[in-house]
Amino acid sequence: LEADRSTKMRHVSNPLSTSAPVDATAGPNLIPDLITKIPWPRWILFIAILAAGVLLVSCLLCVICYCCHRQRHRKQPKDKETVGLGSARNSTTTHLVQPDVECLEPCSGGDQPWGQLLLSLEYDFGSQEIRVGLRQAKNLKAEGTADPYARVSVSTQAGRRHETKVHRGTLCPMFEETCCFLVPPAELPKATLKVQLLDFKRFSEHEPLGELQLPLGTVDLQHVLESWYQLGPPGSTESEQMGELCFSLRYVPSSGRLTVVILEARGLNPGLAEAYVKVQLILNQRKWKKNKTSSKKGTTNPYFNEAFVFLVPVSQLQSMDLVLAVWARGLQLLAEPVGKVLLGPRASGQPLQHWADMLAHARRPIAQWHHLRSPREVDRALALQPRLPLLRPRS
Repeated sequence: LEADRSTKMRHVSNPLSTSAPVDATAGPNLIPDLITKIPWPRWILFIAILAAGVLLVSCLLCVICYCCHRQRHRKQPKDKETVGLGSARNSTTTHLVQPDVECLEPCSGGDQPWGQLLLSLEYDFGSQEIRVGLRQAKNLKAEGTADPYARVSVSTQAGRRHETKVHRGTLCPMFEETCCFLVPPAELPKATLKVQLLDFKRFSEHEPLGELQLPLGTVDLQHVLESWYQLGPPGSTESEQMGELCFSLRYVPSSGRLTVVILEARGLNPGLAEAYVKVQLILNQRKWKKNKTSSKKGTTNPYFNEAFVFLVPVSQLQSMDLVLAVWARGLQLLAEPVGKVLLGPRASGQPLQHWADMLAHARRPIAQWHHLRSPREVDRALALQPRLPLLRPRS
């Protein structure tokens, strides 16, 4: 009996001795047993595992690409403010201003400090016109980048000049513009072609970048010439001793309200007794609407700050011109125009850009300084048609 008790106690004291082999083999067979118990076919499980792997790899690649793009974006410098014309309501304003022109040729500084200009010259003996083709400029001298544009004139045609559009953020602008000047053959030997490169500044004096003065008598105009010319140091900016005018434009397309705010003028002739500004709208080359500011006496820098509102439908914008003229009374107490500024689709240079900026930024006032041009030059560009005479009753 004692022997039986000892054997029973031995079995009771080690109850896991018989189940140990079963637990040792349960671990490795757990995953296969689960797979066999799932009612789906095995090829579905393999496809699911493969899809999960592809998704995981795709997520890792996306994270890596995002990190690389973010680091590259941080290294790039911020671009300068551009003039966007995407919100303009007509198709003729998108080409008026070239927002960003990349430097197409290396702009490393060379031996010439003021840069170079590529010009083409052609003289038409039939029409007695000289065609000046502004191609491009390179290696302009400026601190950092500039917003250059060119101003072309001929010495024999006083008050007649051509301004190119502004090229943003570059020292190697591509102009690709052509202008014509009437020069009789007898005046060619004494005529001089003058090209000025200037850096556009919206609220201050435009900074000169270089200048070219080419005597036409030294050039063989029997054939079309295209060559590089060295720019010299800039001379005077040719304000023409007429002064400047600062005003802002604002247009609301929904209501057709054109707001012109005459701010101030500067650099007028000291001999003028009093000055005022006339605002005139030209529709289809005929005088349409007009208004004027109050007179300012005894100053060459009059301050006006007067606003005028005109109702101009969107459909009439492409056939309308805006003329701002500074009038003054001289010593003879007769009011005469000192200088004018022409804006609209038929304008050129800075006035054309100001008009395009107004259309591109609707409902926002755009202010800018403008050089006054010769009244005769502006009138010739307008080519106003005479008013229809009134029929008088016969006596």
